[in-house]
Amino acid sequence: MAEQKRYRFATEVVTVDNPDDPHNAASVPIYQSATFKQKSATAGGEYDYSRSGNPTRTHLENHLAKVMGAKRALAVTSGMGALDVITRLVRAGEEIIAGDDLYGGTNRLLSFLNKSQNIKTHHIDTTRADAILPYLDPVKTRLVLLETPTNPLIKIADIPTIAQYVHDKCPNALVVVDNTMMSPYLQRPLEMGADISYHSGTKYLSGHHDLMAGVIGTRSDDVGDQLYYVINATGCGLGPFDSWLLLRGIKTLAVRMDKQQASAIRVCDFLERHGFKVHYPGSRKHPQYELHKRIASGPGAVLSFETGDVGISERIVEAAKLWSISVSFGCVNSLISMPCRMSHASIPAHIRAERALPEDLIRLCIGIEDVEDLLDDLRDALQAAGAIDVKA
Repeated sequence: MAEQKRYRFATEVVTVDNPDDPHNAASVPIYQSATFKQKSATAGGEYDYSRSGNPTRTHLENHLAKVMGAKRALAVTSGMGALDVITRLVRAGEEIIAGDDLYGGTNRLLSFLNKSQNIKTHHIDTTRADAILPYLDPVKTRLVLLETPTNPLIKIADIPTIAQYVHDKCPNALVVVDNTMMSPYLQRPLEMGADISYHSGTKYLSGHHDLMAGVIGTRSDDVGDQLYYVINATGCGLGPFDSWLLLRGIKTLAVRMDKQQASAIRVCDFLERHGFKVHYPGSRKHPQYELHKRIASGPGAVLSFETGDVGISERIVEAAKLWSISVSFGCVNSLISMPCRMSHASIPAHIRAERALPEDLIRLCIGIEDVEDLLDDLRDALQAAGAIDVKA
């Protein structure tokens, strides 16, 4: 059989194979069924109970595997649910190595594992690949958890180099990358040596903030089988309707990301021209600008900036009108937040200080609105807050 032709990402992502539908539906149907009839008392079909598998979820997972470059993809009920499934591969007494700038929910789960299961996490500066070397233990190290870019300081990790260090010294350890901020369109960790790539499907993959989902992709079938066992045992597989919504959202990933990213570059330039310290890998002032260009095909649409004053930051956030005050990112609408007050508030203040997470930091998540309107609204908010001179 001739090998199937592969197309560019924007084509692949919108092309969903649906060969088994008896009615040749142009869109994958929603199999809104909890159970499936069996042919006999002893002969089971491919599906029996939607906790274990559902045709709609199967189509979604097959499509995700294609666009992620994964051997196997799995869909669960949230991004944190995806990380929970992954961390269940770690046993008591084993260790995790993670960054020192993490999403608040990730930090909370790692803290819980330390207290409840004696699973220790070493937090390191992942911007220096060699910082991981003193913590690699051939016996204890089980997971190396990377965010790149990190949330919310937008630090970059050298995935290929770190993966090489880990696999050379700890053959039983798995390199895991939270790729939510970049999406498979801009960054493909599995092709750089990572063993697992996961996403909050709620964000860019869905794109509309109307569903909760988590996505896991694996570089090997064996790891995929281990994770599926956990999902089936715990019952956290994504339901058919949300699977259908996510499959629909993924089709427009490339066109959405192109628009959002182009606008983010404009917003970054605007803020830097007004003298703000901006954290964004698309800025030539970013200390790891060249590294990010090597491992990703674009800077994405999330950035953060510092005002130098918590009060000013609060006034900016509250003065914005087009920018909705909300946690999360990846939506078609633009969002604004103060991470230390919202998404990262669960991290104790003293730990935020140790990790140099500025209390005045504002995070912007750029949507698909007209960029001129976004810039006008941001300018008005900065002026109203006293962050920039009205005359200037």
